[in-house]
Amino acid sequence: MNTILRKSILGIAGLAFTGGVFAGPIAAHADTPAHAAGKPVAVATVQGEQSTISLNDEQTANVKAIIAATKKAGLPERAAIISIATSLQESKLENLGHLGDKNDHDSLGLFQQRPSSGWGTPEQITDPEYSTLSFLKGLKQVDGWQDMPLTKAAQTVQVSAYPDAYAQWEKQATDLVNKHWTK
Repeated sequence: MNTILRKSILGIAGLAFTGGVFAGPIAAHADTPAHAAGKPVAVATVQGEQSTISLNDEQTANVKAIIAATKKAGLPERAAIISIATSLQESKLENLGHLGDKNDHDSLGLFQQRPSSGWGTPEQITDPEYSTLSFLKGLKQVDGWQDMPLTKAAQTVQVSAYPDAYAQWEKQATDLVNKHWTK
C-alpha cells in the first residue's frame, strides 16, 4: 500500500513539475535578460490563424515609435506586442488621416482613435508617440492585461466591432518586438 501511495504522489509531483515547466513563466531565469542570452525578448502566445504583411519604411518607423513610447511609459515588451498588434489590425501600422467615406466615423492615426471619443485632437492622434501613449494609458487601466489573451486586452481598450481580429497579428507583432526592442 505504501508503495502505491508513494508512486501516486511521485507521479502527481512529476505532473506538477512538468506542468510548471511548460505552463510557467516565459523567462525561467529572470536575472538573465532574454536578449543577452540570445533568446527572443518575447514569446508569442498565439491564438488562431495568423496574418502577416510586409512593412515599408514608414510602417517600420511606426513600429519603432510604438516601442519607444512603450519604453517611455515604463511598460514591458508585452505592452509593445499588444500595441503593435492593435495597430496592425486598425491601420496596418500606417498613420492614417481622415479617409472621407472610407473612414470609420472620425477615426485617425495608427490606432484609429477618435477625437469625438476623447482620444485627443486630430493632431495629437496622428502623432505616433501621443497615440501610443494614449493606447497604453487605456491598457494600464485593464486589470490583468499582462496575463490575458492579446485580443481581449486590445479589445478592452479599443472597443472594436471586430473584437477577435487582433489575435491574428500576435506572431508578427512579437517578431517585430523581438527585432526592434533592444535596438
